[in-house]
Amino acid sequence: MFTTKDTFSSFSVDDLAKAKQFYGDTLGLAAEENAMGVLNVRLPAGPRVMIYPKDNHEPASFTVLNFVVEDIEQAVDELNGLGVKTKIYDDPELPTDARGIMVGEGPRIAWFKDPAGNVLSVIQG
Repeated sequence: MFTTKDTFSSFSVDDLAKAKQFYGDTLGLAAEENAMGVLNVRLPAGPRVMIYPKDNHEPASFTVLNFVVEDIEQAVDELNGLGVKTKIYDDPELPTDARGIMVGEGPRIAWFKDPAGNVLSVIQG
């Protein structure tokens, strides 16, 4: 049996200061740089994500973090009001409305990017 003490996810960015401002100030999450020079971001339900700087960072081409919300329209309006663009896809396989909320089958979801280009989402749940 595999036994573990804790679990956390991580992903890279090209500019840690911009990431701290985005995750901490824009999204309102607890975001603190630690002694190792990485950013610990505390998520609403308690877990954390470690964000680390990488000189040759390439944005993830998949969603690295999903934020579950009660009301996706309200969440998208709030993000847009903070200057976060949620209409990032123009793809017939991912049909979205004018605000970037996926329409059709599946969960109500809207994607956006952090300053390093990593894909994030808000998903109604």
